[in-house]
Amino acid sequence: MLKQRREYAEKVAASLFEAEAAIDAALAKTAALAGVMPLRTEAGLSALIGQDAVEWTSRSIAALAEARRAICEAHKELGEAQHQIGLGALTMNDAGPKPISARGPMLRRVSDAA
Repeated sequence: MLKQRREYAEKVAASLFEAEAAIDAALAKTAALAGVMPLRTEAGLSALIGQDAVEWTSRSIAALAEARRAICEAHKELGEAQHQIGLGALTMNDAGPKPISARGPMLRRVSDAA
């Protein structure tokens, strides 16, 4: 049963990491698009040209940032689930150490530990 749980957790982790990478890539590419659009002066264009596109691209960046926040929250919840199914000691090949804020508090009051 532990082997099945581990295999399942590895599939979920791989899918999670792919989703995180896809959101990061979309965010980076959309930000790059937003970075090029103001170069309109190089083409001799008025600031009025493409303003709606600049605004919609900015909204897209905000939506992707929200999607990134959501997938990060899902990552945290899956980390909790990993502990709940007895696989807390496993590392699922994440890109690196999690920041302290994502790991939770390092210190607890003695009365809370009991």
